[in-house]
Amino acid sequence: MRHAKHTFKLGRNAGHRHALIANLLKSLVEQGRIETSLAKAKELRRHADRLITLAKKQSLAGRRQAIAKMRISFNPLTAKEERAARKGETSCYNTDRKVMQKLCGDLAQRFATRKGGYTRIIQKSRRVGDDAPTCFIEFLQE
Repeated sequence: MRHAKHTFKLGRNAGHRHALIANLLKSLVEQGRIETSLAKAKELRRHADRLITLAKKQSLAGRRQAIAKMRISFNPLTAKEERAARKGETSCYNTDRKVMQKLCGDLAQRFATRKGGYTRIIQKSRRVGDDAPTCFIEFLQE
């Protein structure tokens, strides 16, 4: 029996599915709103809500769990980039660093008083090629 084993398999094996969710999470945090299929959005909503909850804890363990969930790679900075970063210039950061700053800074503060339900799914038309239902998934404006 498959009790407490709920997941959308999305026609992929486990490794491919985890990579897909990680990439969708990064895109959602970076852009705030993405367009995808309905099945992917419903699965992504579960992971995105848990990610915001981790970010709200403001702990090192929570940050590390979020980094692992989104498969973030922190490339080492050169000496010149480190000096610029200490002065507050973030243009030398790759997108992964900016995603973590946005998640633990902006989004964690935005949803500090909210208990859950940080995302919204807005259904759209069906896709032309395969007639799959598409939708937007976005963070709420709180």
